[in-house]
Amino acid sequence: MEKFFISEEKRTVLFMILSGVSLVVSFFNIGKFPLNAAWISVVLCGIPIIKEAAVGLITRFDIKADLLVSIALIASIVINQVFAAGEVAFIMTIGAFLEERTVNKARAGIEKLVHLTPQVARVIKNGVESVIPAERVQIGDIIRVLAGEIIAVDGVIVNGKTSIDQSVMTGESLPVDKEIGDGVFSGTMNQFGTFDMRAIKLGDDSSLQRMVKLVKSADASKAKIVGIADRWATWIVVAALSAAILTWLVTGETTRSVTILVVFCPCALVLATPTAIMAGIGNATKYGILIREGDALERLADVKRISFDKTGTLTYGELSVTAIESFDNDISTDKLLQLTGSAEIRSEHPLGKAIAAYIKNSSNIQLSEPEKFNMIPGRGVQALVDNYSILAGNIEMMGDNNISISQNIEKKASKYKSIGCTIVYISINGIDITGFIALSDTLKKDAANVIKNIGHNGVRSVLLTGDNKQAAYYIANLVGINDVCSNCLPEDKISAIEKYQNANELVCMVGDGVNDALALKKAHVGIAMGGIGSDIAIDAADIALIRDDIKSIPHLLNLSKKVTKTIKLNLTFSMVLNFIAVTLAILGILKPVVGALVHNAGSVIVILNSSLLLNWKDR
Repeated sequence: MEKFFISEEKRTVLFMILSGVSLVVSFFNIGKFPLNAAWISVVLCGIPIIKEAAVGLITRFDIKADLLVSIALIASIVINQVFAAGEVAFIMTIGAFLEERTVNKARAGIEKLVHLTPQVARVIKNGVESVIPAERVQIGDIIRVLAGEIIAVDGVIVNGKTSIDQSVMTGESLPVDKEIGDGVFSGTMNQFGTFDMRAIKLGDDSSLQRMVKLVKSADASKAKIVGIADRWATWIVVAALSAAILTWLVTGETTRSVTILVVFCPCALVLATPTAIMAGIGNATKYGILIREGDALERLADVKRISFDKTGTLTYGELSVTAIESFDNDISTDKLLQLTGSAEIRSEHPLGKAIAAYIKNSSNIQLSEPEKFNMIPGRGVQALVDNYSILAGNIEMMGDNNISISQNIEKKASKYKSIGCTIVYISINGIDITGFIALSDTLKKDAANVIKNIGHNGVRSVLLTGDNKQAAYYIANLVGINDVCSNCLPEDKISAIEKYQNANELVCMVGDGVNDALALKKAHVGIAMGGIGSDIAIDAADIALIRDDIKSIPHLLNLSKKVTKTIKLNLTFSMVLNFIAVTLAILGILKPVVGALVHNAGSVIVILNSSLLLNWKDR
């Protein structure tokens, strides 16, 4: 039987179509019907309005624009002005429908964070490994985590070395090397090797679950913008009733009083905001911008700061070889690159993959299959290539193998580290460093220009990133951002946003990862990178950039201000028109049907003015 039922949205559209047709038939007196065709509009569109107003008034003493509309509807019917009643009900239904369409209340998806935590854990007791449900893990239990598994609870490593992909928490582009004594977070992934850890935080106290709770609380604290007509509803109702009663007492003409109620109906006021927002959304779509929350454009116009995540937002989030340094006269930089790339062919580490990809895409160097290969978690790789014994990894790996690093080499490496590079040290057939390869994330080509244009709009930019201080400040200097917060966990990002917003500087957050979801929710407006951004980040955001291109942000800022100006113009026009119409109704010049048409014309003008936003272009 369910297939015969239609959704509420489709039913509303059907009712509006039938009501519109019935009003046309009634106005032009088409056909012969026992009742005025406008009754169809009264029944389909008017009764739901009256019901909603009555329920709100009786149960919550909630006075909204619907109450005045209901009074006008009933009064019009009492004096047999059915067309006026149907027309008012039809316009108000259109306004409510547009508002419902543009204000997207569905913020589902953030609960996906919960699914990042595995349902089971490998617990070691008395030397025996057993798999138990994750909720049965107790503080102090020893848990074994295999390569490729997601960590079930927060803890400290007690045995083994590894690299952890903790981008879900910090947004860092590289896995973090961990060894005995280092802490690990629930929801993060063990990339290489096996390690044992002691559980220290469980369930709701774990890092991931704290993030879920904070996201929900941040969402609840974000104020919803109430429609102008509903905000002023009490005064509109009082003014309308007062004017209608006084006119009746003075003139004794019921028609004048009903006309006042009809023209006082805030149809144009109801349409002023949603039509402008809908047109703004249509404009934004042409620039690859998806507005997920209807009032986001209004809120964006009030923003004083824009906070950017680094990786995947200002940068591409992909490592690339920045420099190659050789300190052995017998081995050129090309030879060093060829041997290192060959050693890294089988590597699953992002650094190794980046080196191999760089060679394949940017040079004519031919790589050789390693004769021997060994990956050392948290350190690097060891391989035999063309009879060359190769060690390629971090400084700890060199120390483990008694490979000395001269001050001159370390000084050169420090220069690259100071600009945010990661260094892969290489030793070939010896006890000294042969050379190193520096890798870094790549800045998006339009990033600096975007930050500059944002500044021209009177909005200050902030960098909030989980990356280290050197990498953060290097990127910030390149793009022209002065305010920087590095080594940020999700809680740190939300604290920074709260600090600004408590100082009356509303913040827009731009991010792409799961770790940004909390900040996207807490900020006055959240913008997610739609292409590479995680589903969770997109679900948490009010706006998504479909093309992963931040160069559209300045246009979005200016569009939000243009939408706000259009809304204010619509409201001003609506109120002036209502004042003139009410004055004419009091004087007896306007009758109910003509008054309904005048006030309908006002609604049309509001819609036409809003439609100009569809093709608006920023200069």
